[in-house]
Amino acid sequence: MVTLISLGAGAGLGLWALLVWLVPPPPPLAELISRLNATPARPPILTTGTGGWAVRVGSPFAGLLRAAGLPGRTVGQDLAIVERSPETHLAEKAVLALVGLLLPTVVGVLLTLGGRPLPWPVPLGVSLVLAIAGFFLPDATVRAEADRRRDAFRHALGAYLNLVHVLLAGGAGIEGALTDAADIGQGWSFQQLRRALNTARLTRTSPWATLGQLGEELQISELAELAAALSLAGTEGAKVRASLTARAAAMRQRSGAESEGRANAATERMAMPGVLMAFGFIVFIFYPALAQITNSL
Repeated sequence: MVTLISLGAGAGLGLWALLVWLVPPPPPLAELISRLNATPARPPILTTGTGGWAVRVGSPFAGLLRAAGLPGRTVGQDLAIVERSPETHLAEKAVLALVGLLLPTVVGVLLTLGGRPLPWPVPLGVSLVLAIAGFFLPDATVRAEADRRRDAFRHALGAYLNLVHVLLAGGAGIEGALTDAADIGQGWSFQQLRRALNTARLTRTSPWATLGQLGEELQISELAELAAALSLAGTEGAKVRASLTARAAAMRQRSGAESEGRANAATERMAMPGVLMAFGFIVFIFYPALAQITNSL
């Protein structure tokens, strides 16, 4: 009786979920009114690309993951930095999870056909581990790539501040110095700066507003602080040449300290392989003698 009740409740819950998915309930009136009264958001400065074989294979599962609330806010910001669309990311997660889930099963079937069957818990456990690892691997890859781009942008921002300072010393205006300095540099970082300034020009907004928006999208506090300083110069006539020089020097010192810290960490990591090699060498030398002493006893 308990089994029948459980099966009936599960079937009813599944039918209810299917009905809600096919005929979704109308949104509340308050939500509709808030949509009508909401102010349009600024267009994003960072662009994303789409395409690839993973999108074609994993697109049926990307919608399910999207409905589950993936990717999160942090991962979404990292995806915008690496110029990858959420659909592509979710499709890659689904494909890698499926590959990790099915690959051990295929190997187990081949071994069974070859006369060397494995116990069923082994392929099952390996499938679960590989599926979980494949599901979270794209998140770790995107996070690492986004961190590298943030570091590169901070380095380029220091050079950009130096160029702006030189142009301001030559008598250029603030907006002209910002635009000319962005046109000089090359690479992804200066490309984002040029896109932000072009967005300000096309939308008829102040350049420091779009630079502040770019700092929020990239999660770089230095760019947001620069936008605030430029806003004071543009609206209240504050002199920012000395401030830009100080900010550029501080960013160079911070970049140098971070590079030194990464070099020290890499040096410490290199000590572990040396210790393992020394231990292996000691075992290789003394094992025959220990084996001979043990056998003689």
